Amino acid sequence: MSVKKLLLLWAAALWVMALGTACGLLQDPPAPSSTLEAVPLVINTPETAVATATTPPTATAIPTETPAETAMEEPTVPATVVPEATEEPPTPEPTATEPPSDPIIFTISQADSQVRFELDEDLAGARKTVIGETDQVSGELAVNFDALSLTQVGVILINARTFATDNQFRNRAINNEILDTEEFEFITFTPTAINGLPDSVAVGAAVEFTIVGELTIRDVTTEVTFAVTATAVSETQISGTAMATVLRGDYGLEIPSVPNVANVEDEVDIYIDFVANAAN
Repeated sequence: MSVKKLLLLWAAALWVMALGTACGLLQDPPAPSSTLEAVPLVINTPETAVATATTPPTATAIPTETPAETAMEEPTVPATVVPEATEEPPTPEPTATEPPSDPIIFTISQADSQVRFELDEDLAGARKTVIGETDQVSGELAVNFDALSLTQVGVILINARTFATDNQFRNRAINNEILDTEEFEFITFTPTAINGLPDSVAVGAAVEFTIVGELTIRDVTTEVTFAVTATAVSETQISGTAMATVLRGDYGLEIPSVPNVANVEDEVDIYIDFVANAAN
């Protein structure tokens, strides 16, 4: 094969690759398939210990028959004065442990909440922090302010098709190439443990704790820990921020080769700024 033909084949391959990337950058991202609804939270009710009253021992029966008199007369014994029995105080019955009241279900308000990611890249030779945002996040929490350590958090659902940055070409690359939202519309976080919660909290007070869970992006799931700061704004509203850092490489998120973009950071910070309201 001549050098000329090799050069033509090489140029054609580059053109096909560029065309594929261009399609991802020029094609409009898919629209959300439906309105985002919260996954219903199934509350796990802890078993409450019930105190059982102790049954008093059965009194021994006193024989009622008088023993038969013997033929021999026994000597008379002086009567002994028996002291009167002292009345014992009644034994208090054990009281059953009162179970905590039912938790309140709080639902994340999409109108007041936001999920965003942040990472750094070189754009046209200058270092830039890229921020992508969406308000399409849903989830439920079960909270009892008097038994805060029993708090439960349901599945957090994010519609990846709705992430937007300050650049339309980047938005298309994120949707069509990086996250492939045509096939993988949702990002999910399924909590498995909550650590560091106090026993109770007063309205207006902030608490810090962590939530461990499984974060799924595209078809890859890894364990992630979110650091959370939350405040009980009132008895019917909770607000806060959850933050975690993940690696693009852990999820196979490759950046397409495009002009003027280089050195995209592997670390991605994810923030969930949420307001959750008590269900009516």
